[in-house]
Amino acid sequence: MLHSRIAARQGDRDSHLAFLLVADDPIPCFLTDSAGRMVLRNRAAETRFGADAHTLLAVIGQRTLNPGELLHRLQQTANAEGAAQEDLLGHNSALRLSVHRADVDRYFWRAEDRAPSADLPPLPAGARPPVVTVGADLEDVPVAIMTFGPDGVMRTANLAARELMWNGETRAAMFHDLFEGLGRPVSEWLADVTAGRHPGGSEVLRQRGEAERYLQITLRRYVENGRLGALAILNDATRLKTLEAQFVQSQKMQAIGQLAGGIAHDFNNLLTAISGHCDLLLMRHGREDTDFADLEQIRQNANRAASLVGQLLAFSRKQTLNPEVLDLEDVLADLIHLLNRLMVEKVDLSLAHLGREGNRPLGRIRADKRQIEQVLINLVVNARDAMPDGGDVRIETEAVTLAQDLQRDRATVPAGDYTVIRVVDQGIGIPEHQLRQIFEPFFTTKRIGEGTGLGLSMAYGIMKQSGGFIFVDSVLGQGTTFSLYFPVFDGDAQGTLPSEPRRVAARKGEGVVLLVEDEASVRAFASRALTLRGYTVLEAASAEEALARLEDKSLHIDLFVTDVVMPGMDGPAWVRRAHLNRPGVKVVFMSGYADDGLAEDQARVPNSVFLPKPFSLSDLTNTVQGLLS
Repeated sequence: MLHSRIAARQGDRDSHLAFLLVADDPIPCFLTDSAGRMVLRNRAAETRFGADAHTLLAVIGQRTLNPGELLHRLQQTANAEGAAQEDLLGHNSALRLSVHRADVDRYFWRAEDRAPSADLPPLPAGARPPVVTVGADLEDVPVAIMTFGPDGVMRTANLAARELMWNGETRAAMFHDLFEGLGRPVSEWLADVTAGRHPGGSEVLRQRGEAERYLQITLRRYVENGRLGALAILNDATRLKTLEAQFVQSQKMQAIGQLAGGIAHDFNNLLTAISGHCDLLLMRHGREDTDFADLEQIRQNANRAASLVGQLLAFSRKQTLNPEVLDLEDVLADLIHLLNRLMVEKVDLSLAHLGREGNRPLGRIRADKRQIEQVLINLVVNARDAMPDGGDVRIETEAVTLAQDLQRDRATVPAGDYTVIRVVDQGIGIPEHQLRQIFEPFFTTKRIGEGTGLGLSMAYGIMKQSGGFIFVDSVLGQGTTFSLYFPVFDGDAQGTLPSEPRRVAARKGEGVVLLVEDEASVRAFASRALTLRGYTVLEAASAEEALARLEDKSLHIDLFVTDVVMPGMDGPAWVRRAHLNRPGVKVVFMSGYADDGLAEDQARVPNSVFLPKPFSLSDLTNTVQGLLS
């Protein structure tokens, strides 16, 4: 049976009559126009390819990457030589496509299923790679395409590929010379794909010789004129890879922060015990004592260790902050004298308040003055050290209004008013690959003994914990700029400070203190220190033990001194329960770090203060006396 899709023209009569000869041919046959639209097809064609296939492109589209180019090329050959054919390989067979010119714009086609030729190995069982025929004319396709032989030799690279890889130049290359980073030799991947052992697919690889350039390579097996090869479609994946690296970096920084916070908490307990018992010994040894110098060395080194731990806590954003409303111009005016003393020969320090819109003053901020000063000291010292040949360290302030959110360095600075401080140097600069690492703890470009690598990580943590942002810009050989963004505080300056104990001269104390601390060495020191000051101290190693002691209604307690983080019930939780029956008891909370929820928990506990670890004997006794006086 002969099926017609297009009404026959008078000039098609001979073609139609000829096509009647193949109406019952078991091989699918088609009569098409020059655009590949089917004029006629036989029963075998309809059975083999379905009644909905109206163009030859639909028949061959699953077997070739560019069916239009193949159709045009075979027709051109048929126009010149009368006939043409090509084998399109599939899983276990080849589709031999033959064409004869029938008229000015009519072509006879046969699509015969055949076994693959002996020189083309069949695909292994279960393999799924489509085998495509690559047309010769891919030069102007707006997709970067390369073809490679099984041996890795690049056969072709179209214009888009050359522009992507070599700015339009033409080069000879091997697959393994172009790409790397698969985790195994990329040449093995290519060989597996061309042999049919691997279905191909996409991989993000690094362009060899370009440390920060990544390409997504989609590899497919193909056959052209009987030759096996691999077709590679290239897409620039540098931005995608950068975002992935930024996400991994963010996770790493978070993990380091959690680790640092946990380590710092344990170290602060140890340092509290060390410095505390050292203070107890110093009370019994005067300056004339032969052991005094050794004890003083222990105390000083314990304080140095406490300072390092404090920087770790700052990075992990678990440092205890005492925020207050600040005018940064006043802060800088007080600090500039100290900063000037930190300068060395050939390095000068200058302060500039840049132009402000409408001459408006810098907005006030809410932050811990001592910590902000420490951030500025660290940045200025780093700027000084970055200029071994001298130069100018410049501190700039500016009132900035962001009309819309600022997206930068994985951070989003919300729209609004900011007070900005910049620390600018004319030093050696920071290489681009190090810019992503400079806020990590212990990362430093200085020689051993010249720094701990914690200064910038501390600055990063303090800014984040204060609700601000820190950014860095640097050009090698020209200098570096650190920019600190503080959100302008528009609240009431009154009542913004947390309650602090009143400092009084050390004297004999009066009262009963319930001391709750799970770390035995800290509990022993604190108990002895308070006892020496005249207080009656009751000890408990846990919140549960403390609550059990308070069940004795006849027991009078003036003050709770409790650790915050303990196994089982934490400090604020047990204190709130104890206050149900003893509402007037005051509280000193102790902790190795300020947990995110501590401020809110403490705010719900009346008459309470916070004492950060490590603390000295005088810190503890003054805090207790100040609260009870």
